[in-house]
Amino acid sequence: MQFLYPAVLWGLLALAIPLIIHLFNFRRTRKVLFTNVAFLKKVETETSSFRKLKQWLIMASRMLFIAALVMAFAQPFLPAKTDSGSGSAVGVNSLYLDNSLSMENTAANKRYLDLAIVKLDELLTLFKNAQNLQFLTNDYSGDDQFLSNASKIKDRLTSIIFSNSHRTLGSVYKRQEMLADKINHDTANNFFWFSDFQKSTSGNLSGLKLDSINKIYLVPVQSENVHNVFVDSVWMNSPFVREMQNNQVKVELHNSGNEAITDLPVKLVMDNTQSSTASVSIPPSGSAIANFSFTVREKGVHRGEISFEDQPVNFDNKYYFVINASPPVDILHLYQNKSRADYVSRMYANDSMFVYNSANVNNIDPARIQLADLVVLEGIISPDAGLRTALIPFITKGGSLLIIPAANMDSVAYNTLLSPFGISNLSKHTYNADEPKVDMMEPDRGNPFFADVFDRGESNTHINVPAVWPNIQWTGAGENLLTLRNGNRFLTKTNFAAGLVYLLASSLEPEYGNFAEHAFFVPTLFKIAALSIKPQRLAYNFSEAVIELPLSDSPPNAIYKLKNNELEILPVQRVVGKNVILELPNTADMSAEDELRSGFYELLIDNKPSDLLAINHASVESEMEFYKPEELKEIFAKNPNVTVFDNILDGDFVSTFAANNFGKSLWKYFLFAALFFLLIEILLIRFIKS
Repeated sequence: MQFLYPAVLWGLLALAIPLIIHLFNFRRTRKVLFTNVAFLKKVETETSSFRKLKQWLIMASRMLFIAALVMAFAQPFLPAKTDSGSGSAVGVNSLYLDNSLSMENTAANKRYLDLAIVKLDELLTLFKNAQNLQFLTNDYSGDDQFLSNASKIKDRLTSIIFSNSHRTLGSVYKRQEMLADKINHDTANNFFWFSDFQKSTSGNLSGLKLDSINKIYLVPVQSENVHNVFVDSVWMNSPFVREMQNNQVKVELHNSGNEAITDLPVKLVMDNTQSSTASVSIPPSGSAIANFSFTVREKGVHRGEISFEDQPVNFDNKYYFVINASPPVDILHLYQNKSRADYVSRMYANDSMFVYNSANVNNIDPARIQLADLVVLEGIISPDAGLRTALIPFITKGGSLLIIPAANMDSVAYNTLLSPFGISNLSKHTYNADEPKVDMMEPDRGNPFFADVFDRGESNTHINVPAVWPNIQWTGAGENLLTLRNGNRFLTKTNFAAGLVYLLASSLEPEYGNFAEHAFFVPTLFKIAALSIKPQRLAYNFSEAVIELPLSDSPPNAIYKLKNNELEILPVQRVVGKNVILELPNTADMSAEDELRSGFYELLIDNKPSDLLAINHASVESEMEFYKPEELKEIFAKNPNVTVFDNILDGDFVSTFAANNFGKSLWKYFLFAALFFLLIEILLIRFIKS
């Protein structure tokens, strides 16, 4: 038996008090006055030995009372099975509580987070007198870097909310170790991890490098049957959305459970009005794609929402996205020799969906190219080095380039221009009026480029095709969009980095064919322009931490804010090049009322609405696959300083930990003994007369 406060044993000197009372009080003679009549009526006799026995019993009960009371205050205990130093004031006892969104799952009709908080509160009772406690959550707040006591940590537990952040256990260990090293790097410390140990967020546990001086206790908070359906991704069937037309959006839903989901109703809501529904069946640990059709009546930004019912995890039952219908396409037409009918201008200049600008290639600022979505080079004889230098970064960043060659082009200069994009062996052919023109083959109607160009009901009918005379040929990379009957290419599409390069085989002049006057011309150039729109970023997620947006025509030093209903956020912001980067705040920096929630956030520039963003929770939190206690024990089998407890529902973690690390406390038994001896003294005095 050992004592937590052995100095209190000096109180045993108080045993001398009953002894002194016995020596100086019990031995005093007493004078008893009585009448002769009373003496005659009753004579009470008492032997000297009986009186002495009673006095000794009273003294013994008093001394035993004092001894038991002193022992109780000294807090005796039986030593623990292991010597972890948990009860010592040396080192750090660090408590990590996983408050990620996956802890919203339930077990025994209680959320994981609530179960963990209850056990943490019980554990803190063991450390009620300790001043060497650290408490941290996924928020990584500033308070995590200081030692605290049990009372303050219990107060913090009452205000814990779910965090949009998730941390790997390697990151948690480094943060705990950082504070421990700062306090005393040579002292043993105790690290506690209360988590569901989600595989998608815990990181590589087998690769953790743990210091053997520290003891780590893993407390799994899990249930047996877990399932969850969530939206994995959302994308448009076409990057160009037009008003008053049928548009399609595709949604991939994932089932992270072990049971199949049958006929799950999924809804699409556009601008607060239900637009479409779909029913999907998802295999275990599999995915399914739902297709939705919708129509918007106006140009501009529209709000989309995918929703379904799935319990018990519901933080990801809604997915928000934003589409921009008919965004203006910036077209820059650079020419040296335009076609006489100016077909390019007639195509783009008179349509409100295009912002058309044209200029002679010799009079253009190369910086203007970077602002366009589509650059059309027409009739340029010999592209110079300045033009080549401007086009490569333009295409790399997602721009589209359409080349309409000049009849008297310099093939060497064009090979130099096109070789970085994988187009080679370009050769020029001189026009011969006597040579017959070549018919074009019918386009592949299954090619996505020609989607919605042909009537589906005419899929088996032959169509009239243009006849052309190509004045260039080439080889190398590129997808054939239009091909001549002699096998030569007429129009190719080449992917380069994030951009596209289109190459036409002939001039638009009438002597080179009737392509510019044919019905193929308008839809072909329209699709080239429509596909030049950079794919819309439909939504962001909180795990990205930063949002990068292109700079609008905002004034210098403008203040950017994000607003969601009554919540207004002033993110950390910085301008890099032609983009502004906004850093989303940490959950720890916000109150419970200002919690970051999935939804639509209005971008304010100097308090004026500028854009609309959709921000969702990251899908990595929705993967309901966890490390079971058996798996954790196997992973850390070679780490004797790591203790993995059973599931928090399968046993009393706190009592097991206390028995193994604090020993068995005996102070209650000595307190009961003190009360017992006090009762004996009272009974001796009350009922045994002298």
